[in-house]
Amino acid sequence: MKNQYITIEGNIGVGKTTFVKMLSQSLNCKMILEQFEDNPFLKQFYDQPDRYALSLELFFMSERFQQLSDSVQIDLFSEQIISDYFFMKSKLFAKNNLSEQEFMLFSRFADIALQNLAKPDILIYLHSSVSRLKENIDYRSRSYEKNISEKYLLDIQHLYFDYFKKKQDFPILILDVEHVDFVKDKHAYQKMLEIVQNTYSLGVHNLKI
Repeated sequence: MKNQYITIEGNIGVGKTTFVKMLSQSLNCKMILEQFEDNPFLKQFYDQPDRYALSLELFFMSERFQQLSDSVQIDLFSEQIISDYFFMKSKLFAKNNLSEQEFMLFSRFADIALQNLAKPDILIYLHSSVSRLKENIDYRSRSYEKNISEKYLLDIQHLYFDYFKKKQDFPILILDVEHVDFVKDKHAYQKMLEIVQNTYSLGVHNLKI
């Protein structure tokens, strides 16, 4: 089976979860969605980031590890799996949100957890400009996201790209969806579906729809 374990990544508001739900139906595969709204520190973090950042990131990391270790490790031999996040995002967001000392502590636990999780066969990063992301965030109107700045989104984007430059473990596809409405445009979605199912060499591939 091509790309048995598929991970969809991207910045806040790019449409990861929507795309995963569509792919899961098309490919008839198991879907893993991050339960980010279950994090009790989410709203407090956006209101007081310095105070709640470590609690937020530790909770996210533990939940992601538990979900992926329960779902991916058990079923990887029996069915295709698609997830709307990659565990490494815990370290990327933590690096942006935590102090240097907090991040050093966080990284120790994250690195141990990462060693015990399966790597994706392919990672697809949906890319859009921060201005477009901000429009999407404002449109979905989640109260706890109202204070997310373009600078914050840009910092997260830089962290993703810096990480991708150093990875040669699996194929990473950066799909530019800046001007693509894959929900309404069936042709665009079909092209993205074909891209996801193809095989690629290790490292980064930049693709446009």
